Amino acid sequence: MADNLKLEVVSPAKLLLSEDVTAVTVPGREGNFTVMGDHAPVMSVLRPGFVHVEGGAEEWIYVGGGFAEVANEAVTVLAEDARKVSDFSKAEIEEAIATAQKEADAAESIEDKDAAQLIVDSFKNLLTEVDHMGPAVVTGM
Repeated sequence: MADNLKLEVVSPAKLLLSEDVTAVTVPGREGNFTVMGDHAPVMSVLRPGFVHVEGGAEEWIYVGGGFAEVANEAVTVLAEDARKVSDFSKAEIEEAIATAQKEADAAESIEDKDAAQLIVDSFKNLLTEVDHMGPAVVTGM
């Protein structure tokens, strides 16, 4: 079994992370999965959640959906939105929940309501996880 694998987390705005890691846990559509060296190739749709990076400095990265590819001792996360959890403030998360909830309430079609509710749920999940991980994880706490 190989000890390390190359992890890249990419959003439309930037390359957020590129480093060798020992393990990475990814929020797949069907549930979280952990990748270590010699993992079988796989592609997965991401649900909003957290990428947990182990090896070297432990890192938590919020992703708002996207895709993950595992191949050749590498994991590439192509995220629709990605930010390190430490870049969020609790007030910012609470504001995002309120804004998204207003959009969900105002949506007229079931498709628009479902899409808006997914955003509400993802930010509520972020707030829950931030509360669970403790005040040292985000700014403003």
